[in-house]
Amino acid sequence: MEKRAFIAVDVQNTFIEGGELGVSGGSRVAHDIAEYLKDHKDEYDLIISSQDWHIDPHEHFSDNPDFVDTWPAHGVANTFGAQLHHELEDFPFDVQIKKGMYEAAYSAFEGVDKDGQSLSDVLHSAGISSLDVSGLALSHCVLQTALDAKQEGFEVNVIRDLSEPTSEELGIKAEEALKDAQINLVYSQK
Repeated sequence: MEKRAFIAVDVQNTFIEGGELGVSGGSRVAHDIAEYLKDHKDEYDLIISSQDWHIDPHEHFSDNPDFVDTWPAHGVANTFGAQLHHELEDFPFDVQIKKGMYEAAYSAFEGVDKDGQSLSDVLHSAGISSLDVSGLALSHCVLQTALDAKQEGFEVNVIRDLSEPTSEELGIKAEEALKDAQINLVYSQK
């Protein structure tokens, strides 16, 4: 029988409206993921969150960011911005992945759990074959997480209405990249 996992990518205060890199629609995504998990948690063998957890990501932070490779400080470890959105902070995630301590790390596959295990090792150890990806932002960390999951051999679905891009244009590019990689764009059945 297929084993499934769900990952909420970077649904943290730094990417919610008003955060250092707030995404329009971020708080709606947080609310909708929380509601989805209440209704669907029993459908998954693992439920995972990822968070930017920057300590010293070197050139990733800049006082003069280009918003392509360099960004204002965000997701700084042990700050309010790095915390999960309040609607998800008390959810009993099976695994919490922290990423980007000393590098950029867009993909959750670049992070580790509390025991230092990579997301890939966690998923393979649990026998997961299918991964549903959601979160912030579709155009960046959700996209990279989904692409890496596909490369790791998982069946990958991106739940489009539980994800939001940084802009409409970048959202369209992300959707095209997902389709090119044969990653399914699906919708939660609200």
